[in-house]
Amino acid sequence: MTPDEILARVLYRDQDVIVLDKPAGLAVHAGPGTTDHLELYLDPLRFGWSQNPRLAHRLDRDTSGCLILGRHDKALKRLGRMFETHRIEKVYWSVCLGAPPQMRGRIEAPLLKVSEPGRGWRVRVDPAGQRAVTDWVVLGQGGGLCWVEWRPRTGRTHQIRAHAAHLGCPLLGDAVHGPDPAPSAPLHLHSRAVTIPPLAPSRSFIEAEAMPPIALQSALELCGAKVTTVP
Repeated sequence: MTPDEILARVLYRDQDVIVLDKPAGLAVHAGPGTTDHLELYLDPLRFGWSQNPRLAHRLDRDTSGCLILGRHDKALKRLGRMFETHRIEKVYWSVCLGAPPQMRGRIEAPLLKVSEPGRGWRVRVDPAGQRAVTDWVVLGQGGGLCWVEWRPRTGRTHQIRAHAAHLGCPLLGDAVHGPDPAPSAPLHLHSRAVTIPPLAPSRSFIEAEAMPPIALQSALELCGAKVTTVP
């Protein structure tokens, strides 16, 4: 991304926190086989400070939307404690194949990371796994698809994707947990909004919202959504 492109994706900024609208398809940090990632583009987000902001949490490469960055060590420590105690509210939108068994509910199903021959690693529901809790609400349906809002109450890897598949409604475009290992559609998962408690007694709650990207527009509209999109 160019400096102007990443600056255009700033949803919120103060002296402690930046909330960024991460594009789908871009990893947040380096990893095996990953040469292009978000941390390479953070320099324009210094806004006069001596160091780049840093990741307070992570989103999957193919997930778009709200990503929280801390601007200094003290903010990162406070944000880290908030994530550990589940005080930061995260809201995700997805488009699913099929629908959950009810219009709203909570799934409490432990998740275990496993490696499978020929498929690499994946996350599955397993009694031996870590505790994982997700609330959901169906927002709309159409054409065999379902628009679902998810609120994860724990922060496990691929939590929403694995829980959706366990409920019988895998995410559209999910090559790992869906029925098609080579889907034609991109992953339809978007970090819609975050709410961050005050980082100091004199501060207010931080609320930020990211509009769904164009790649999700058609499926969301098929399910009844009327949303303004961004590239």
